[in-house]
Amino acid sequence: MSSPLTLSLTDLVLPDQCNHHGTLFGGAALSMLDKIAFILGSKALRGPLVTASLRELQFHAPVPAGSLTECVGRVERVGERSVTVDAQLFAEDLLTGARVLCLSGQAVMVSTAEPNPPVPVAPQAADEVRVAEIVFPGHTTHRGILHGGPAMDWLAKAGFAAATRHARTGIVMAASERLDFIAPAHAGEVVEVDARVVKTGRSSLTVEAQMHAENPETGERRHCTSASLVFVAIDEDGRSVPLRC
Repeated sequence: MSSPLTLSLTDLVLPDQCNHHGTLFGGAALSMLDKIAFILGSKALRGPLVTASLRELQFHAPVPAGSLTECVGRVERVGERSVTVDAQLFAEDLLTGARVLCLSGQAVMVSTAEPNPPVPVAPQAADEVRVAEIVFPGHTTHRGILHGGPAMDWLAKAGFAAATRHARTGIVMAASERLDFIAPAHAGEVVEVDARVVKTGRSSLTVEAQMHAENPETGERRHCTSASLVFVAIDEDGRSVPLRC
């Protein structure tokens, strides 16, 4: 493969993902690596895909609660029915931008279907944050489509990460200027949310977020949701403060 598939996914570490030490639970960290391996493997080798093995796993450093995580994956080898993905998980301090490698490993994904040509990963802008989730049955309505609640949660998560990365200060969501549900996402599909800051004011940032759903077996991709979210910089007492960026 002349131009290997790569992907970078961002997430936030919340308290319910942490152990009693206040750091990301190892199983949750491994889940992040497995997620990026599944998404990249599906793009490289369409069809039903399962994890065959995780190799060379090394925990380098803990991930504190409240950190931003960035999982970076790269397809290293594509066989007739298998895909090997190298992945690294970094922790980033939202206020300082300091980064540390926390986990690295290799995943081998196996497909039971005939291989198809790889599908390119949509490029990210330099100031863009991408959050990805797999739609499980617990995320859906009785009709098997993504419920609005989880969709808004993922949009807000991506928006918060993009705004905090841009401002490097404490922020909260102040408003949703627009939220358009355009098409449904179905159970079993991969949802990707791309968010970026499009406007800054004295103490506010406006973030545009776009959600797409992709069928991991066929590569069919559709635009599902658009949102315009406003975040406000605050101090330790929760009062609005001017942005420093």
